[in-house]
Amino acid sequence: MQAHGTSLSPVSLETGTLSSELGCHGAEEREVGKTLPAPTTTMCYGKCARCIGHSLVWLAVLCVVANILLYFPNGETKYASENNLSRFVWFFGGIGGGGLLMLLPAFAFIGLEEEDCCGCCSHDNCGKRCAMLSSILAALIGISASGYCVIVASLGLAEGPWCLDSFGQWNYTLAGTEGQYLLDSSTWSQCKEPKHIVEWNVTLFSLLLALGGIEFILCLIQVINGLLGGICGYCCSRQQQYDC
Repeated sequence: MQAHGTSLSPVSLETGTLSSELGCHGAEEREVGKTLPAPTTTMCYGKCARCIGHSLVWLAVLCVVANILLYFPNGETKYASENNLSRFVWFFGGIGGGGLLMLLPAFAFIGLEEEDCCGCCSHDNCGKRCAMLSSILAALIGISASGYCVIVASLGLAEGPWCLDSFGQWNYTLAGTEGQYLLDSSTWSQCKEPKHIVEWNVTLFSLLLALGGIEFILCLIQVINGLLGGICGYCCSRQQQYDC
């Protein structure tokens, strides 16, 4: 006669142990899954801003160099000391507008990837969105600065250089052409001194115009980038959306 009761076979014991172990491992995997760092909302937008910032730094340096060269036609200093330079050289379009002032938004964009506005209500992701939106203000400063550089360079090109004409008078000899001298190089010989001053001014003011235009476009791109990173709330991969 066998005693009645519940008996556990070795197979059932092993199966139960295995199930428990699998359950424990599953729980561990779920816990690990919870602690895995999720992609931040503005990660890709921050990298884009950083790239724009580095580009603006180099453009600003080139603007400063081009503006400084305008003070020394043919490498001579006497024309600057005698104030025989185009008036638009003294407007500091490249030094102030496209140069030093442009460094403010440039460095702001470079540090934007790590900026989180000290967290927004203890939410890092919300802080990063706030930082992206605040970068729009820096971008608007850059747009104003680059726009000033473009305007000064354009006016400098339109008026032409201050030079000594064939009658021995210092004036804006080519101003009466309303910028048409740019298309007619035969008129450049009307400026006797400084030598090659027309080529010097046209080259450097054109360079400032181009550099300022590129800066303007990059800052405009950052305005759009800041709006997307601050409002849309999606990373480039679109893997996850965060709500503040």
